[in-house]
Amino acid sequence: MANFLLIHGSCHGAWCWREVIPALNALGHSARAIDLPGHGADATPIAQVTLHSYAQAILDEITTPTILVGHSAAGYPISLAADLAPQKIARLIYLCAYVPAPGQSLADMRRAGPAQPLAGKIQLSSDRASYTIDPTHIRDLFYHDCPPGTLKYAMTRLCPQPVLPHETPLTLGPNYANTKRSYIRCTHDHTIPLAYQSSMTASWPASNRTEMPTGHSPFFADPSGLAHLLDQIALT
Repeated sequence: MANFLLIHGSCHGAWCWREVIPALNALGHSARAIDLPGHGADATPIAQVTLHSYAQAILDEITTPTILVGHSAAGYPISLAADLAPQKIARLIYLCAYVPAPGQSLADMRRAGPAQPLAGKIQLSSDRASYTIDPTHIRDLFYHDCPPGTLKYAMTRLCPQPVLPHETPLTLGPNYANTKRSYIRCTHDHTIPLAYQSSMTASWPASNRTEMPTGHSPFFADPSGLAHLLDQIALT
């Protein structure tokens, strides 16, 4: 069966995959998650967190060809990881995630989106090195369709998001282009508009695109359904 490494998005950590990992294990897969630099239990100072340090942290965890699942902003570091060390990557799976556009940063892509769900909801730190999300909007953006208790669980774990990784332009080469890729759209996403998720992968084969009827956090809204979908993708 497959080896999965699950990569969280902005402000999150390995903790968001708590129910997906056992669900994948029950299907016979090996699955684990990591905290990217500056997130969760990783104590890297915000000033030292870069897009390349994200990608390197991912690669440092891989010893055998692995399927990388990147949620939301993690679309950028998983793509860079594949470009740097394609022999380590069996497939990239973007989970309602940003697919890098040549020469653009993640922040560039977000600002170019067809709608701006995060407008007015991002709170920059005084040194402008990190940001958080206005707490009054977190439920609607991330967890509106998640089980009771999810918001409370997440609010004690969400962390400031370093800005530099999101403002770093990325141009990828043939290593990335030759990596197998799949995309899971989340049809009720309040953070990355469905239309944008669709347009980012419009040129991909239909067999590499699928969807879930959830919001931006399918790992909480439907962890079993997500595990089964990842299982199906791994078998293709």
